[in-house]
Amino acid sequence: MFGCTAAEAGEIHVLVGYARQVHRTPSMVFHQGLLDEQDVVDLDGLRVHALEPAIADLLCRARRRTALACMDQALALTPRFERAEFRAEVLHRILTRRDPRGRRRGEILLLLASGLAESPAESWMLLGFFDFGLPIPAQQLPVLDLDGHERYRLDFAWEEARVAVEYDGYSAHVDRAAADSLRQADLERRGWTVLRANAEDLRDPSRLHAAVHAALVRRRFAA
Repeated sequence: MFGCTAAEAGEIHVLVGYARQVHRTPSMVFHQGLLDEQDVVDLDGLRVHALEPAIADLLCRARRRTALACMDQALALTPRFERAEFRAEVLHRILTRRDPRGRRRGEILLLLASGLAESPAESWMLLGFFDFGLPIPAQQLPVLDLDGHERYRLDFAWEEARVAVEYDGYSAHVDRAAADSLRQADLERRGWTVLRANAEDLRDPSRLHAAVHAALVRRRFAA
């Protein structure tokens, strides 16, 4: 409802007071608990959990891929000058949750989120790099020409090593094989090692992680 399309929408979770009797239905999950009125906002006529505590709960409890993608989307939807405040509020919500379980996990995912992922798949890919123990890459890194004009923008880049990963999502790259090939050749002439990833690498990232690690080793940026 807030625009975070990466959220899993198969079930609606409803929080009710302890005095209410609850029953699970095929599409709704009811939770008994306490709710602060200050955490409730009116959205299209519905009383819903405010975004900050909702995201904090996702970071601590939901699937890690889903949680990180939602946090990235929430940051992208927040005006740039408000992002630091939004991030600080989400951290406060994580640290002050009544249920302490998942706090450390939530903090780590919050630190990984940048708001720069252009799709949930890119958020998932970043999480995979982190889990594999690779250095955290820059995202959407601009590559400039000699006049200082932006020539390209790289999905993931280890800038000092000049190693990049480009994610070929279907919608962004369909019918662009020739253009992508020319772009890659130009980047390689500029000293970049460019590795390409696709949906198969999200299902089984072992090939991609090994290739990135090997490229960093060759550039002496990994052991």
